[in-house]
Amino acid sequence: MDPLRDGHGRVIDDLRVSVTDLCNLRCHYCMPEEGVAWQPRSEILTFEEIVRLIGVFTSLGITDVRLTGGEPLVRRDFPKLAAAIAQNPAITDLSVTTNGLLLVRDGQALVDAGVRRFNVSLDALTRERFHQVTRRDSLERVLEGLRFLRDLPGERTIKVNAVAIRGVTEHEAVGFAELARSEPFQVRFIEQMPLGADRSWRIDDLLSGEELHALIDAVHPLVPLDREAHATARVFRFADGIGEIGFINPVSQPFCDDCNRIRLTADGHLRTCLFSRNETSLRDPMRAGADDAELAHIIRGAVWRKELKHHIGDPGFVQPDRPMSRIGG
Repeated sequence: MDPLRDGHGRVIDDLRVSVTDLCNLRCHYCMPEEGVAWQPRSEILTFEEIVRLIGVFTSLGITDVRLTGGEPLVRRDFPKLAAAIAQNPAITDLSVTTNGLLLVRDGQALVDAGVRRFNVSLDALTRERFHQVTRRDSLERVLEGLRFLRDLPGERTIKVNAVAIRGVTEHEAVGFAELARSEPFQVRFIEQMPLGADRSWRIDDLLSGEELHALIDAVHPLVPLDREAHATARVFRFADGIGEIGFINPVSQPFCDDCNRIRLTADGHLRTCLFSRNETSLRDPMRAGADDAELAHIIRGAVWRKELKHHIGDPGFVQPDRPMSRIGG
């Protein structure tokens, strides 16, 4: 089987699968505080459809699958879906991105299902700033979820992702560094991207990874590690050897050249870039009776047309129609 390759020569082996657009937070960079129009349940892929489509993708060479939302843990019986996906022998890395609010409830079940890597979104370590960003007073629940996951038997990777928000994150940066030094978590800062439902993003407001790096390095000197192929993060270790921290800089330091990622939305559309202006429905042909070979043909064609880069900051850049909650992390 030929590898899944785009028209720019990049081999695609990483699939992000959104299982729902629902979320129990209201982060201002992602969705409005009120009046969110959720997608009709009939439009959302069933568990059986998700498992089938992932099977088609892995037959084409996908090996890494990340389950996202919205907030994936709000989908009923989500650990059962993760367990079904984990049965696919072609998947070598099954991970989950979550806001952590339901990890105490579902963490054990997800580990038992076969999830070995968790990305936990946490944008502030102080109660007031967490509420400012998420519009919910739930910081302690997230921290409790992280501690619960940390203490479960067995080995797993836990990464803490903080969106870099000017006016918030520069005051939290050193605290996050202390978290990375005191806990077995790799903390990563992600530059804010133009994906919010309110379309208020301005590049002039960008808090860059370089700025955060300087703030932390002044207190805890950092040493760069070699970047792994296809990695989104530029990772540093602390000079004294205690912990690691990463910076994901899609705006100021794009990593499009070796991008190996594609996305499947909760309503069954293939997106070849986070900022795609076009997408390809897999749900509709599947529900119309397409067999796996026909779906594979559609996927190959869409991936061949994958964008070379995202064009953030270029003249004429247009934000995608879908907000982040409807794309998937």
